[in-house]
Amino acid sequence: MPGAIYAEGLVKTFGDVKALDGVDLDVPEGTVLGLLGPNGAGKTTAVRCLTTLLRPDSGKLLVAGLDVLKQPNEVRRSIGLSGQFAAVDEYLTGRENLQMVGQLYQMKAKAAKVRADELLDQFNLADAADRTAKTYSGGMRRRLDLAAALVVSPPVMFMDEPTTGLDPRNRQMLWEVIKQLVAGGTTLLLTTQYLEEADHLAHDIAVVDHGRVIARGTSDQLKARTGGERVEVVVHERDHIPIASALLDKYSLRGFGKGDTAVEEHTRKITTPVSGGAKLLAEIIRELDTQGIEIDDIGLRRPTLDDVFLSLTGHLAEEKDEENGTGATPDTKDRKHKKEAAK
Repeated sequence: MPGAIYAEGLVKTFGDVKALDGVDLDVPEGTVLGLLGPNGAGKTTAVRCLTTLLRPDSGKLLVAGLDVLKQPNEVRRSIGLSGQFAAVDEYLTGRENLQMVGQLYQMKAKAAKVRADELLDQFNLADAADRTAKTYSGGMRRRLDLAAALVVSPPVMFMDEPTTGLDPRNRQMLWEVIKQLVAGGTTLLLTTQYLEEADHLAHDIAVVDHGRVIARGTSDQLKARTGGERVEVVVHERDHIPIASALLDKYSLRGFGKGDTAVEEHTRKITTPVSGGAKLLAEIIRELDTQGIEIDDIGLRRPTLDDVFLSLTGHLAEEKDEENGTGATPDTKDRKHKKEAAK
């Protein structure tokens, strides 16, 4: 049975550009799917198709059990959407922005006001509730935009790179809000470039590149595809490199084979793939000490976001314009799309 968010054979083209090339997604109810990929991979286009803002060229799309193509109005009433850019009306106050969204969803005025006050408190915006949004910082606008997506507590949420522009404290706050939503039964599709974000939030991750899903699994499964854990040692004396390298080679991860230990002579850094975590690291430290090898640094490293991208896509995460298909500015498009989704 299809999940709360389901896509099969999703295709969307813009002229000669195939933004989505047969994407399949299935998100069980009450879980988070992280859609991970570099800019331009097709993540935002997939979200816009699933939220009725773009009509796909082909494919089967279901959201909350509703056919996206045949029942768009019912789908819009069942979802919340936060786009990449804050889509707030800068001439309204924070409170007025949230009340407006509530009334667009046909909430009674009193209920919309109560809900607005709750969200202003939750997102630490109560002190600025009666200031116009144009006086807000970028991070404050982002939080207001996210609050607007939660006005009606929808059963299905779409968040397109929600932490863009947030500082670490506010990012952590948003992660806690998302965890609470999902614990309450909300299903979430989250697009991100940040593996750390997917680590914290996603039950499952789909990696998208050039309009295709090229890998899917948990965060740990994806990291394992890049070689899993590795020990990095920086020796104090250059003369100790051969001995330390031979020692680390003994611990090289089974399946990689000896000889996979890498040496950077100019930094005196030695790296080898391992499996065994902190217990193995402690064993290596003891043996280095026994051998009289002084070290400047040692650590157990896990693959980074760029490691995963490089392994799966052949290139690093890169900054370039996301596929839009129009010449409208991102802020204009997202403001328009949010109001359309609320109708």
